[in-house]
Amino acid sequence: MDLFETLVVVLGVAFVAALAVFAKTRLFPVGEDEEPREDVAEYIAMMVSVLYAVVLGLCLVSVWDTRSAAADSVQAEASALHQTYLLADALPAAQQQPLRDAARAYADHVVVDEWPVMAERQPLDPYGWILLARLRKAGEVGDAAKVPEQIAAQEVLAQLGYVDDARREREAAAQERLSPVLWTGLIIGGALTLAFMFLFGIKRSTTHVVMVMGLSGFIAFTVLLIHQLDAPFGAMLGATPDPFTRYFGVRFE
Repeated sequence: MDLFETLVVVLGVAFVAALAVFAKTRLFPVGEDEEPREDVAEYIAMMVSVLYAVVLGLCLVSVWDTRSAAADSVQAEASALHQTYLLADALPAAQQQPLRDAARAYADHVVVDEWPVMAERQPLDPYGWILLARLRKAGEVGDAAKVPEQIAAQEVLAQLGYVDDARREREAAAQERLSPVLWTGLIIGGALTLAFMFLFGIKRSTTHVVMVMGLSGFIAFTVLLIHQLDAPFGAMLGATPDPFTRYFGVRFE
């Protein structure tokens, strides 16, 4: 269900509810000796507030989990790449420097080229996978290699498998977005909550103004926070390339 379909369903339900209220007031009008039931209005306002709080909590948990998963995948990828770099010391002398250079080239590409692209939610080019294939090639040893060198080469391949998995998770996290249904709930719920504050306000105007200002400001802050966290690699609250820069000294701008 996309955003348009969600809006249609929500507006349709609201329209049906409005028709039901209109029919009730027409068929069963309030008598002259009856007073309006203010407790009904207060109950509806309370339910809207509670449901909106649930939606806010669900959105915050969703975007925070995505952001945390993105940071974990970056740490796992950088750590496995660093282990590969260190394992070069156990390979034959002719392959040590090529493996180190390939690992550093991969880290440079992730930080300098891929990070700005992920921050803009753009798809990554396949060059990173080409660099990863070069890493695997640089870590291979021939049959003439000594047993310790062959064991080290197997460990290199294992670490590169971790790099591969973490890279896939990082690419997937960069494309994650909060559901349009939840965004619809955030906007409509916030508008309804503030509307009820105006319609069923407190009699003292100063207190009313302060409460409306506080509530509207808090809702705006929470929605902006969700918006920032919805970008797992955004500039403000997103995951950073610090693990790569810490291990390989790549400068991130």
